[in-house]
Amino acid sequence: MNRDRRIEIFERLKNANPNPQTELKYTSPFELLISVILSAQATDVSVNKATAKLYPVANTPASMLKLGVDGLKNYIRTIGLFNTKAENIIKTCGILVQQYGGQVPSTRAELEALPGVGRKTANVVLNTAFDKPAIAVDTHIFRVCNRTGIAKGKTVREVEDRLMRLLPEQYKQDAHHWLILHGRYTCIARKPRCGSCIIYDLCEYRAKTET
Repeated sequence: MNRDRRIEIFERLKNANPNPQTELKYTSPFELLISVILSAQATDVSVNKATAKLYPVANTPASMLKLGVDGLKNYIRTIGLFNTKAENIIKTCGILVQQYGGQVPSTRAELEALPGVGRKTANVVLNTAFDKPAIAVDTHIFRVCNRTGIAKGKTVREVEDRLMRLLPEQYKQDAHHWLILHGRYTCIARKPRCGSCIIYDLCEYRAKTET
C-alpha cells in the first residue's frame, strides 16, 4: 500500500460521504462522552435506545449524579456491562462537577483520567466533540486497516499510530468515521461485501468475494 493508493482510497470515501457522522445520538460533549462510555462492547443502536430515555431526564453531570448508580442502572440495564458502566459514569460525573465546573475536558490526559474512559473513548470525544484529528481504532477499523492494507498492525495502537503517521492531514479528521462505517456496512467481519465496495480495486485483501 503506497501513498498514492492510500490517498485514492480516502478520496473515494470522502466523495461518497463528504460529512461523515457518528451514529451515536448526542447534543453536547457530555452526552457524547456518556454514549461512548456506554458503547463499549455494545451497539450504537442499543445505546441510542437507552439514552433516548435517559437524556431527557439527566443530560448534565449534576443531573446524572442525582440519579445515583442505582437510578442510572434503571436506564442502561439493557446495555452490556451496565453495572460497571453505571459506577464509572457516576464517578466521572462527580469529577466533572468538582474539577471541571460540569464541563467535559478537552485534553487526552484529562479525559483518560476519568473512570471508564480509555484511549479509544478519549479519541472519539477529542475528534467528534472538539474537532481534533484523533483516530479511535475499534474492531471495525482494526479489521478494515489490516484487511485492506491501509495501515497494518498487530494491536489497535499500532494501527492508530500508523494511520496518524501515514495519512495526509486533510483526511485525519474524518478518517475514524469513514473507516468505521465502511467496516460496519461493507467490509464486514464474516464475509466482506466486496462486490459493492467503492475501493475494491485499491484493496489488497487476497480473499475478495464477488458479492
